[in-house]
Amino acid sequence: MFSHSERAIYPVLLISVLIIAACGILYELLLSSISSYFMGNSILQFSLTIGLFMFFMGIGSFVSKYIKKNLFDTFINIEIILGFFGGISATGLYLTYAYTSHYYLYNFAFIAILGALIGLEIPIVARIVNKYSSFKETVAKIFSFDYIGALAASVLFPLILLPWLGVIKTAFLIGIINLIIALYNAFLFRKLLKNGIKQSLISILLIAAFGTGMFFTSEIDDSLEQKIYQDKIIFSKQTKYQKLVLTRWNDDYRLFINGSIQFSSSDEYRYHETLVHLPMLLSGSREKILILGGGDGMVVREVLKYHDVEEIQLVDLDPEMTKLATENEIFRKLNKNSFLDKRVKVFNEDAYNFIKNSSEVYSTIIIDLPDPNDTGLGKLYTKEFYEMLSGRLSATGIIVSQSTSPYFAPKAYWCIYHTFENVFGRAIPYQTNVPTFGIWGFVMAGGGVNNIITQDTVNYKQKIQEKVSYKLKNTKTLSDLRYFSAEKLPAMFFFEKDTEEVNTKINTMSTQELVYYYNKSAEKWR
Repeated sequence: MFSHSERAIYPVLLISVLIIAACGILYELLLSSISSYFMGNSILQFSLTIGLFMFFMGIGSFVSKYIKKNLFDTFINIEIILGFFGGISATGLYLTYAYTSHYYLYNFAFIAILGALIGLEIPIVARIVNKYSSFKETVAKIFSFDYIGALAASVLFPLILLPWLGVIKTAFLIGIINLIIALYNAFLFRKLLKNGIKQSLISILLIAAFGTGMFFTSEIDDSLEQKIYQDKIIFSKQTKYQKLVLTRWNDDYRLFINGSIQFSSSDEYRYHETLVHLPMLLSGSREKILILGGGDGMVVREVLKYHDVEEIQLVDLDPEMTKLATENEIFRKLNKNSFLDKRVKVFNEDAYNFIKNSSEVYSTIIIDLPDPNDTGLGKLYTKEFYEMLSGRLSATGIIVSQSTSPYFAPKAYWCIYHTFENVFGRAIPYQTNVPTFGIWGFVMAGGGVNNIITQDTVNYKQKIQEKVSYKLKNTKTLSDLRYFSAEKLPAMFFFEKDTEEVNTKINTMSTQELVYYYNKSAEKWR
């Protein structure tokens, strides 16, 4: 039996359970986020990580029944080992991705170690706590504190830890928390431990090492990221929503979001001119323009070439992205200070909610969102979202969307086309070659498109070419276009055999077929 003073340790053990549970969830979220960043397909990465984590927690819980002696020592040893592997997990995975081709193997190892240790320690703590209370009370309190800790972690990670600390510093911090738990309990239980002094010294040394690591996180992060990106990193920031990285090689600047390239300054004009000018020249009017995405300001730059545009509303979720495009000297040069124009209004909101709550009508809607690699983005390519957009488009207006590559992701591309067609009645697919990306596709629809096709169903592409040619010649502000021209339209409308239309389902909120199509293609080319 324990003395009365030892019974006072009971609440400390319960608090330890709460913190342990929080750390466990944080490790799951951390490893899932890193895998999503490196490997894409966030749904798959989170599902695999959480599933495997739970499996190995079960293994650890099963093994715990064979530990019958020295429970206090075992608990503290587990916390030290957990703190060590958890603390180095992010750095280890960065090194693995940069220097080996076996990322999944090492990721699996970290999941197995961390999951098994967490699964092992909870039953051991429960058995210690049970010495101070009945079994019924022990189970109730252990699970209550466990769930409270899990809730705290699930809120802290996306709102505070990830955007403010980033993954490497967060891993160091969680490791330190585990080690502090070990050190504090080693102090409280010092009379009951066989190796308390040794455990305390190891904990202090690791806390000092990880604390030093946190102090030099910027240097560590820069060094590791530089191994991942071929060109020199000149800007890197983890925002609340995504990781932004800007690189430079000679005069070529490239923006990466969560590891995926968004543009190269050497050829971005090919993409943006093709996306913007065909629908703008065909639209019945251009007074009010809506841009979804396009936080780099390049779409706005092209739209501002039309002097009859009276208002541009740009909706981009991440305020850090639009701030970068507004304030950064490189972006300002590329987008020609487009966000400083008085006609431009920026809304840092979710595009789906913005449209859902809007009652405004637009002459042209331009969708420049990232590729649909998860359901959060996939919902912005669904039938339901396009139906909402159709209610915001004027009778003679045109809506256009970047639609990924018909070569690298044919089913994803044609799924977007078929979903457009289902909502708007008719749609026109077109594509162009952007050297950085290869063949890239777009889809446009709306009343302006329907009017052109209805007038001449057979020769409507020739009609488009004639109309665009005439308007280009008579719009002086478009004389500086570097790529887009009416002469290129026949090639843009032509899809070769390996990019021609394929059968797909339409994309809906309930099925998210597009995300499946896209990620299946991404696996092939990764």
